[in-house]
Amino acid sequence: METTLLLNTLTLLTLAIISTPLLLPLILPKHQNSPTTVIHTIKIAFLFSLLSTTLFLYSDVDNITSYWEWKFIMNFKIPLSLKMDQYSLLFLPIALFVTWSILQFTAWYMTEDPHITKFFSYLLTFLIAMLLLTIANNMLLLFIGWEGVGIMSFLLINWWQARTEANTAALQAILYNRIGDIGLILSMMWLASTTNTWEIQQTLPPHQTPTLPLLGLILAATGKSAQFGLHPWLPAAMEGPTPVSALLHSSTMVVAGIFLLIRTNPMFNNNQTALSLCLCLGALSTLFAATCALTQNDIKKIIAFSTSSQLGLMLVTIGLNLPQLTFLHISTHAFFKAMLFLCSGSIIHCLNGEQDVRKMGSLQKTLPVTTSCLTIGNLALMGTPFLAGFYSKDSIIETLNTSYLNTWALLLTLLATLFTATYSLRMTLLVQTGSTRMPTMTPMNENNSMLANPITRLALGSILTGLIITTLIPPSQTLPMTMPIFTKMATLTLMTLGIILALELSAMTHTLSQPKQNTYFNFSSTLGYFNLLVHRFNPTKLLTSGQKTALHLIDLSWYKKAGPEGLAALQIEMSKTSTTFHMGLIKAYLGSFALSILIILSTHVQ
Repeated sequence: METTLLLNTLTLLTLAIISTPLLLPLILPKHQNSPTTVIHTIKIAFLFSLLSTTLFLYSDVDNITSYWEWKFIMNFKIPLSLKMDQYSLLFLPIALFVTWSILQFTAWYMTEDPHITKFFSYLLTFLIAMLLLTIANNMLLLFIGWEGVGIMSFLLINWWQARTEANTAALQAILYNRIGDIGLILSMMWLASTTNTWEIQQTLPPHQTPTLPLLGLILAATGKSAQFGLHPWLPAAMEGPTPVSALLHSSTMVVAGIFLLIRTNPMFNNNQTALSLCLCLGALSTLFAATCALTQNDIKKIIAFSTSSQLGLMLVTIGLNLPQLTFLHISTHAFFKAMLFLCSGSIIHCLNGEQDVRKMGSLQKTLPVTTSCLTIGNLALMGTPFLAGFYSKDSIIETLNTSYLNTWALLLTLLATLFTATYSLRMTLLVQTGSTRMPTMTPMNENNSMLANPITRLALGSILTGLIITTLIPPSQTLPMTMPIFTKMATLTLMTLGIILALELSAMTHTLSQPKQNTYFNFSSTLGYFNLLVHRFNPTKLLTSGQKTALHLIDLSWYKKAGPEGLAALQIEMSKTSTTFHMGLIKAYLGSFALSILIILSTHVQ
């Protein structure tokens, strides 16, 4: 009991410390937060979160605490309840450590921005919304955090409001996520009508969960975590500042959808249809994103597509019904993905805003710290043995190979793993090796602690995180222990083949002539024609049909029936009618006289 009370106190204290920079200006209107204050606040919160995580690892007891209850309908209660288990209490220090490093980098990267304090407040609100989603034990609280990260992503991607591309990217993000929100709302409606509660641990029906509400949850995860079909907003979000990309891709927005599926995983246990859908959708997403990354030349977009590919791999793991392994990959991925974005931001700053990898080269001499960390991050992303990504990726591939599953999904995932090594090495070679392909400029000073410290901290995390987490927390489900040697070596083999392919393609680029361009060759560079089909073809068809409808039905009807032509036709009819009475026929005259007399008599009688 005392351990539980202490755990609750430490966790709430951590959340209170994080919220302090946002609450102080409301209480003290004259108080202004400086970026340094916010950075120190997150650092202190990280240290406190380590205490609560250590205490949880020592006690190994899940804890649900309710603080208040809202009764707005009879027999339907919504308590303010927080769940402190291995997912929330492990994610807390990871998110804070990554955010601390990103904020420190931001203070250097955005130093000339006139509204840097507001920018820091937005990043902090973004983090708080994600932590609320993580620790919530109630679907309403989870939904508040869910919408919070969506709104903050819109504001942060659109930070440079004068750029049309940033406006478009922010709108894309909010619209695609709104499609996913519909699925979450429909699932919440089903839970409210069938289980009479939104408490996550009480929403498990005694029998198999129907497929329909699970489809809503999968749609929600597809929108938020940018799976195939609702993926275009993620690479477009690169129009925001680099620190936003780092936080968005590492530990906030994009992992929210996968985290929702981890939280609601018991509902998927007995429904093979939903698990198979997650498996196939994840496999398609991971391969499609990896294929698109192969031919990208913008350094940030290559890293963005790698995020989309890794999110697909996480959804594959959900389809394997291994939520703990999914969470392990989220945890390891956060470190090297944040570091890759910070390294790209450092390179872009050094090259005066240049983002095209074809215009870089030989940067290991100019930026030794940045390029070394970039190499570590790419190696971790590939799944190089004993780096952070290896512990999660290798386990996922091994489990996939030893499961009785969809062979098509297995093949796509293995091919995506091969492509990951190829595009990661391609980026490393273009950025760091070869001759210099950039204009002469003054080298940037990497001795600035605001730049070097965050990147090296995250590099250390990219090396050690997988080992630390797997040592401290053994898997809840026993993974395959015996397997053929080719299965055990699958990840390493694919990584080696990817490296060989990247080196071969690099050599061919310098020796072969450019092939004649056609639509099939451009499949990868045009993002699988998806944007063209969805963002151009459909609107064009709708506008064309609308224009034709307006012209053929409205305009022509107006001209024919009620406009000038209609009046002319009416006058012709009237003239024809009047001429029938003046044809010199006695019957017509007598008829008109008789009708006139009858009308006059009837009026007099009345």
